[in-house]
Amino acid sequence: MGSNAKGRTVMEVGTDGVAIITIINPPVNSLSFDVLFSLRDSYEQALRRDDVKAIVVTGAKGKFSGGFDITAFGVLQGGKGEQPNVRNISIEMITDIFEAARKPVVAAIDGLALGGGLEVAMACHARISTPTAQLGLPELQLGIIPGFGGTQRLPRLVGLSKALEMMLTSKPIKGQEAHSLGLVDAIVPPEELINTARRWALEILERRRPWVLSLHRTDKLESLAEARKIINLARAQAKKQSPNLKHIFACIDAVETGVVSGPRAGLWKEAEEFQGLLHSDTCKSLIHIFFAQRSTTKVPGVTDLGLVPRQIKKVAIVGGGLMGSGIATALILSDYHVVLKEVNDKFLQAGIDRVRANLQSRVKKGNMTKEKFEKTISLLKGVLDYESFKDVDMVIEAVIENVSLKQQIFSDLEKYCPPHCMLATNTSTIDLELIGERIKSRDRIIGAHFFSPAHVMPLLEIVRTKHTAAQVIVDLLDVGKNIKKTPVVVGNCTGFAVNRMFFPYSQAAILLAERGVDPYQIDRAISKFGMPMGPFRLCDLVGFGVAAATASQFVQAFPERTYKSMLIPLMQEDKNAGESTRKGFYVYDKNRKAGPNPELKKYIEKARSISGVSVDPKLTKLSEKDIVEMIFFPVVNEACRVLAEGIAVKAADLDIAGVMGMGFPSYRGGLMFWADSLGSKYIYSRLEEWSKQYGGFFKPCRYLAERAAQGATLSAPGGHAKPRM
Repeated sequence: MGSNAKGRTVMEVGTDGVAIITIINPPVNSLSFDVLFSLRDSYEQALRRDDVKAIVVTGAKGKFSGGFDITAFGVLQGGKGEQPNVRNISIEMITDIFEAARKPVVAAIDGLALGGGLEVAMACHARISTPTAQLGLPELQLGIIPGFGGTQRLPRLVGLSKALEMMLTSKPIKGQEAHSLGLVDAIVPPEELINTARRWALEILERRRPWVLSLHRTDKLESLAEARKIINLARAQAKKQSPNLKHIFACIDAVETGVVSGPRAGLWKEAEEFQGLLHSDTCKSLIHIFFAQRSTTKVPGVTDLGLVPRQIKKVAIVGGGLMGSGIATALILSDYHVVLKEVNDKFLQAGIDRVRANLQSRVKKGNMTKEKFEKTISLLKGVLDYESFKDVDMVIEAVIENVSLKQQIFSDLEKYCPPHCMLATNTSTIDLELIGERIKSRDRIIGAHFFSPAHVMPLLEIVRTKHTAAQVIVDLLDVGKNIKKTPVVVGNCTGFAVNRMFFPYSQAAILLAERGVDPYQIDRAISKFGMPMGPFRLCDLVGFGVAAATASQFVQAFPERTYKSMLIPLMQEDKNAGESTRKGFYVYDKNRKAGPNPELKKYIEKARSISGVSVDPKLTKLSEKDIVEMIFFPVVNEACRVLAEGIAVKAADLDIAGVMGMGFPSYRGGLMFWADSLGSKYIYSRLEEWSKQYGGFFKPCRYLAERAAQGATLSAPGGHAKPRM
């Protein structure tokens, strides 16, 4: 093993004749190739040595193994150099050396045994675990399937139904549940783990405990007829929920092969499917998202200065509406003390009731105990004045989008809050410089833009102005992490990153509808592409009032490239306001089920004549692919501007913002990653062509034109983007 090896295993042989093999690769003992080959060497040595009677496999520092090393996927995908094939590991190493060992092997599991980690444990002859250890096969989250025998051994240990559920949901289970399912053989406290495993291994040797090869167990497998039912049901569900995801079907296929044709055939099938999926766009996209999500907290010139986040103990929120109460919920769930301020008793009580209801729904679903509910709600205090703001570390203003009201609040905050207190606003559209123009300490002002509902949606846009102190950004990044949000740091402009990138989304849809494309066909194509809903259904959901207000913000900010249509105002005149009035682009029955609105045609005709455009017969025959491109390329174009202006730190941050803020499908890698898979030249030429036919809305921006001319990717560093705060 070279000194630059990524991880290793060590072996110690005790006087009892048990060899303890320990996996060492901090932080989670992931299975790099170096670790796997070292594990094989340790096994072979233990099997050769006469003083070794039995073997225990465990992981260093209270963690068994977090699974296959994701950074090694690049090696596998690149296919450079001596590329180990998954089959060599799954069959030749894990099955034919580890599981076939002539000495009993017991896995001692603490902390976590996920993915490849659990697969190595399942190839041992018994498993002992601590009650809180996490066990699972989350590979499908990365667009692949378990590749070290998981699709074969898990069903044989816990039965088909449970195995499919664990793999298809990617959700781990705790040691306690794993024991009741039969995935582990005993539960012991951490301090007794190794000694129990040693004894267990010796008892297998003495034939006092069964010596079991997981791969050949059949007692947990359902009858063939029952198995067929379970597998067909899993396929039908996948077809309904995620028809675009081939790897889900590949996983079900591998499980089925094992049941029908036997475990050895199943292992071959698994390896073949794994190898194919490794090179799929879905796998590359999901791995990109995996790393992108972990790098949003790296901000050059901010997070590399060695600043330590200050401790935030108490947070005040001004405004107890939908957003304010959602933010309060997120904070108390993570043990922050929260003061909620409203203007009168009625509004205050409504705000507190909303927070209670948010928590109650967790209790109902069984995600929260009564005691935890009481403890959590006790962290919230309602007030009507600024008296208790004198010792808060951070304030989040969440009142309606009204400039003079917000300016007044910030003047008050500067008066009543301590000088170290961060002053944050949850505005989604108003310029931060404007909000803070009356106060002196502008270095404390920052945007904390949550998405609705704030206690559920995972994204937090952190908006910095050119005055915002680096310390304040570092503090808010830390709060974001503590309340389990993915924070993305952006610059200050109309709409910030998410709302600005996506303003062309609904505008493109309306432009197409006015020129003769069926709105319902647009929504169907966009849903099929993988968005949670199409642009018209989304308009109904957020409500026409919000949609119109937001649109006017962008018309003012970017007059030359917004598509101005009277469609929504015309519909509003006749009391169509979206889902809340049960009438918008769709009509809604009492169960909120959407159906087409029969009057929509006449509004579109009216809007068309006001815009002075006519139906373009070419557009009425658009393919799904064309619809997706005409809706999303303007979004890509705006994202390019956001990047070129330095509003976003890097393209990968925009990928995360679109996935988490707008529901862009993660299995397409985010907006910019997806755009690069199509190529800047192609996107530029399509937009250029449409702008000649349909106007400036489609005009490609300079950054896109330059990248296309160089044949460069959109997300590559080395664009001329200068950071602009």
